[in-house]
Amino acid sequence: MKNQSISVKTGSDKMFDILNYTFLGIVFVVVAYPLFYILVASVSNPYDVYAGKTFLFPVGFTLEGYKRIFSEAMISRGYLNSILYTVTGTFVSTALVVLTAYPLSRPTLPGRKLIMLFYVITMYFTGGLIPTYIVVSRFHMINNMWALILPGGVAVYNVIISRTFFENSIPESLYDAAAIDGSSNMKTFFKIILPLSKPIIAVMAIFAMVAYWNDWFTALIYLPSSSKAPLQLVLRQILIESQASANMMNDMSGGYAEANRITELIKFTSIVVASVPMLIVYPFAQKYYDKGMMFGAVKG
Repeated sequence: MKNQSISVKTGSDKMFDILNYTFLGIVFVVVAYPLFYILVASVSNPYDVYAGKTFLFPVGFTLEGYKRIFSEAMISRGYLNSILYTVTGTFVSTALVVLTAYPLSRPTLPGRKLIMLFYVITMYFTGGLIPTYIVVSRFHMINNMWALILPGGVAVYNVIISRTFFENSIPESLYDAAAIDGSSNMKTFFKIILPLSKPIIAVMAIFAMVAYWNDWFTALIYLPSSSKAPLQLVLRQILIESQASANMMNDMSGGYAEANRITELIKFTSIVVASVPMLIVYPFAQKYYDKGMMFGAVKG
């Protein structure tokens, strides 16, 4: 029978574990509590929220905010539009980033440092809103979903992370072996590199997904048609109308105080409605996120 070594934690190790778990617990509370607070506030009386009575549990439980939001016909269309823009934008952006980063990671690419410098410059200097609008208009993308997807499709920060992943995580011997076997650059990329790059692809997909889902300003500028508005823009419109529209106050009693109460409820419920899809999707990709970020980190 083989001897098995049993590691015994010393007092200092146990103390380190206690301090470590305590610190992580505090960080978790700091990060998670604001989300929990918004959820509690969305089903509580706003006046009790502002009075500080909703520390952990709802006070004056009500679903009126959710009823007001989901009674709007544009909500379902906004959800569908956001899903369409997010799925399409995530696919396009991830593909563009990976296809840009991979050649820049190869030392055989002529002038790759100069090309990378050009990309980095765009992180600090941009044309601004008016030149961008002119470009989008000249390409006939006004009131078109591609105006939300293509202008920001290649994020330089994501390109840098992906390029670093390809440089540090894919061994050069793999390229040499593929070349000896007669594999072309295209075949090597699709058959060998992509299957090994799932972690960084997942990270790029998460970055793009969150960016496209939360983007409302671009839609405000380039999508004048309300039928094409994403969810965030629809929620913004509902909130504005809840403050000023007589149509939403016809069935209210109590005047301004009641209207203000509904407005505050809609504020909280809008945050929840817009955040829930991302909170549902993220856990499924989280297992790739940490690994991809570590592999894609810039090494000193």
